[in-house]
Amino acid sequence: MTYVYSVIGFVAFVAFVFPYLVYPSSLLLFGVRRIRPERGADKVTFTLLFAAYNEERSLPQKIANVRELKRSEPGLQVVAYCDLSSDRTQEILEAASDVIDVIVARERTGKATGMARMVAQARGDVCVFTDANVLLDPSALSELREYFADPAIGGVAGSLIYTNDAESATARAGGLYWRLEEVIKSRESASGSIMGADGSIFATRRELYPTVPPHLLDDMIVSLSVVLAGKRLVYAPSVRAYERNTTTTNEEFRRKRRIACRAFNTHRYLWSDIRSVFGAAGLYKYFSHKVLRWFGLPLLVIALLAAAAALASSGHWLVLTGGLAVVVLCLALGASGIPPFALGLQVLIAICATFLGVIDALAGRTYQTWTPAASRDTLGVPGKSGSQSSNA
Repeated sequence: MTYVYSVIGFVAFVAFVFPYLVYPSSLLLFGVRRIRPERGADKVTFTLLFAAYNEERSLPQKIANVRELKRSEPGLQVVAYCDLSSDRTQEILEAASDVIDVIVARERTGKATGMARMVAQARGDVCVFTDANVLLDPSALSELREYFADPAIGGVAGSLIYTNDAESATARAGGLYWRLEEVIKSRESASGSIMGADGSIFATRRELYPTVPPHLLDDMIVSLSVVLAGKRLVYAPSVRAYERNTTTTNEEFRRKRRIACRAFNTHRYLWSDIRSVFGAAGLYKYFSHKVLRWFGLPLLVIALLAAAAALASSGHWLVLTGGLAVVVLCLALGASGIPPFALGLQVLIAICATFLGVIDALAGRTYQTWTPAASRDTLGVPGKSGSQSSNA
């Protein structure tokens, strides 16, 4: 039985680390598809869209950023959706009606409903989606033009830079994860298409915007619909945006759990189309980048239990006891905030939150509305250090 336990543990461990260690390297084996812009890039027009709920602290900087973008892109249309905020969000947005078209909800509807209403009012060829607590680099729109001059490209994900990695172990863990994510997106993009875009900064051709059920993850549906429509979804490291990361464990745990629940519900909604449209390479990317991560916790538990069973069945009780003691010690040091153990603990907490989100989805739970994390409600300043991939 020792051999059986060892094989089970090895397979589970490889599956656990595969999305983070093996998959990124495997993408280097794929061929490279280059951007092929055609003439007329300067004729592409943009509409910038963002939804806001109780964002009064972020909006002054956001509006100043919008004005700066408008100066470099005079034809830019900006649309904001106020999701029945209980603070001064509506008042602040309406005071900027000279540069922003404001849609005010009569009841809380959630981001997906708000995005659909904004897209219905969009006039630009390309819809650029962002968040109320995100600043776009002044050059972001001009950088987007080259990509949308290629008719094969239907969507573009920009590079999100976190500006506060050093504030806590939670922020450092989030920054580490995001740097890896952007490396993966860079390599996926070079080989064809990335497997989804983050809602902080991505753009699609307006005609490709799909119907999005209100309880599902809008950025995942909208971005993957580009690939399902036969167009490329690519990563653009030169299209930069800036944001503060969550700095408290409780906020990050709730956020990860909510996102995972919505993402897995979105997976079930899109799966029949993904299975029929994605080829072998696309399915490999999708499973490696998305599915294996959702089930990281049970894979880790199986690997650890199998390793313990293998040691016990072979009589190596001293090694097993020592290993358990090391695990407990590392968790204790992490809980005490001692680096790098604190960073490892935050990664483990994120893995747990993700799987709990999947359990929520399987149990029928849905999320439609959102509440901004208090530790993220002020913006970073472009130019300051943060999590930026040299290549999500």
